[in-house]
Amino acid sequence: MARFTALLSLLVIALGATASPVPTSSTATMPIGRRFKTNSEGVAKIVENDRARIAQLKNVANNKATSSKRAEYSFAVTNGAVSYYATVGVGSPATDYTLIVDTGSSNTWVGAYKRYTRTSTSKSTGGRVEVSYGSGEFEGTEYTDRVTLSSNLVITSQSIGVASYSEGFGDGVDGTVSNANTVPTVTDNLYSQGTISADAVGVSFAPTTSESDTNGELTFGGADTTKYTGTLNYVPLTTTEPASYYWGVDQAITYNGETILAETAGIVDTGTTLLYIATDAYDRYVSATGATLDSTTGLLEVSAAQYAALQTLDFNIGGTTYGLTANAQLWPRSLNTYIGGSSGSLYLVVNDIGSNSGEGLDFINGYVFLERFYTVFDTTTSSIGFATTSYTEATTN
Repeated sequence: MARFTALLSLLVIALGATASPVPTSSTATMPIGRRFKTNSEGVAKIVENDRARIAQLKNVANNKATSSKRAEYSFAVTNGAVSYYATVGVGSPATDYTLIVDTGSSNTWVGAYKRYTRTSTSKSTGGRVEVSYGSGEFEGTEYTDRVTLSSNLVITSQSIGVASYSEGFGDGVDGTVSNANTVPTVTDNLYSQGTISADAVGVSFAPTTSESDTNGELTFGGADTTKYTGTLNYVPLTTTEPASYYWGVDQAITYNGETILAETAGIVDTGTTLLYIATDAYDRYVSATGATLDSTTGLLEVSAAQYAALQTLDFNIGGTTYGLTANAQLWPRSLNTYIGGSSGSLYLVVNDIGSNSGEGLDFINGYVFLERFYTVFDTTTSSIGFATTSYTEATTN
């Protein structure tokens, strides 16, 4: 049985370029939508899901990730408020499936919600596939089939898993679209078959105050210049393990001029909702802000006066500072009830990674960071690029 472990569930699909930005030629876009993943009581357990993911990341750190090729087109995805979704066609004629976009999984798979429809392009390899996520899993049979992301993004022979068993995925979700590299991914195949000309993917998110919202875009092959402001700054991937097994960078964090986290290694991950920092850094942040832990949501809470005094949280990456404003540190108030919180409360998006700094994975810049900064991932140069956007200083929350 072939075993593939999903490292980063949800939606990162990019790396950066160390030199100049990758030029975008003919790009194709596919929207990304956001939807809350809730439990039987209708509550989104953000911290619980993120912690399961963090534990999985640490558990599989010995399975080193290798580079995979990236693309030159775009498609948008839906953020499910802990998950991003895209509609993907499989087969010919294609059956549409709603899939989680997952850069850490090596497998594109279907069949959890809608049964796999075999067509003339479907070919069983006879292989078994088993994938373990932080909060879900599936097992089934490997096929190769035609996969359509958009009219310009068609893979003629993509490895897919057809689930015979799955758990941990919400209603209406059939599986994942992956961008890891244990087997050739959709981006590997798009590049190798000449559909795309560069191994880079740009990721655009936008803050949202809605339970479900199409608020993102993936651009294969480089950056969408309409999605960011200023200059894209690129940094090499970290060499520190285990962050180096993922999309890892080195960064330092300061608050109000004081060091919260000295320069260390961590990862950039669209599959994580919040911003996680090492326990010692988290304790410094709590002390500096005066926040207290809310046991119901698992988030830090501040009073109105404390929020009014909240300072920008600065991330220094490769000599460039990216600041999360006070508003960017705040969980969207209109979504408080979806996480089991009180509608009038002020919750923060900074959380505890669960271990002190010095372990080689001391922070995770999750979706709340990426929705304020455009990100480009490039496997060819093993680097990540960041840029400000029109949402960097927006007061949406």
